[in-house]
Amino acid sequence: MNEIFNKIKQNDLTIIAGPCAVESEQMIFSIAEKIKEAGAHILRGGAFKMRTSVHDFQGLGKEGIKMLRAAADKYNLPIISEIVDVRDMELFCEWVDIIQVGMRNMYNYPLLRALGKTEKPVFIKRGMSATLEEYLKAVEYVEQGGNRQIILCERGVRGFDVATRNILDVGAIALLKKGSGYPVFADPSHAAGRTDIVPQLCYSAVAAGADGISIEVHENNEKALSDGAQAVDIETLKKIIKAMKKIKEIKEV
Repeated sequence: MNEIFNKIKQNDLTIIAGPCAVESEQMIFSIAEKIKEAGAHILRGGAFKMRTSVHDFQGLGKEGIKMLRAAADKYNLPIISEIVDVRDMELFCEWVDIIQVGMRNMYNYPLLRALGKTEKPVFIKRGMSATLEEYLKAVEYVEQGGNRQIILCERGVRGFDVATRNILDVGAIALLKKGSGYPVFADPSHAAGRTDIVPQLCYSAVAAGADGISIEVHENNEKALSDGAQAVDIETLKKIIKAMKKIKEIKEV
């Protein structure tokens, strides 16, 4: 079993933190240092971005992956990044510790099959309109290839209210914990779409039994090139981690 995946399974609460997108070398090195000091365990950052609009920032590609790797190595952190094209599999297997499948690619079965043949942990986000049955059937495509180093992630489902970007399904977290056998994470940043309620969603996810949280962090979210409105700052990250640890200490009823 991969050492990083084994640590995630053994850890009480694993924190993934970092920007939505790698924007520059200086930016990712600064954030890597600060999230490590705050108590996070894994550095996140997108180098290949799937954006709704073709005019939005699409990421730095291979150079972004290299920047992420260099920053993480300096501060002794593993990295997670999203793969969007099966043709980049060799690049990700060489440079990335945990390969993320975004909500749009939950239905990309050729990509899932290819990930099943790797020895890397695979972090699969639930699609915004996917039922839990559909989600777990997508996971089976990775399992079929022999890779059972799978991490599930509830990142919010689509609702009709525009007050939040999505709706964090905390019930799904509890159900996945009971039935899947895999570590279950939550992504409160994408569920909220707004910074001010990210802490509360983190706490509710941990209370529901989440093994970890993936949270977006930026030092100046007003100038972020991608999803700045949902990123927290470093001081808020510290407060969130401290509070989540206290929640985790509460014994299950």
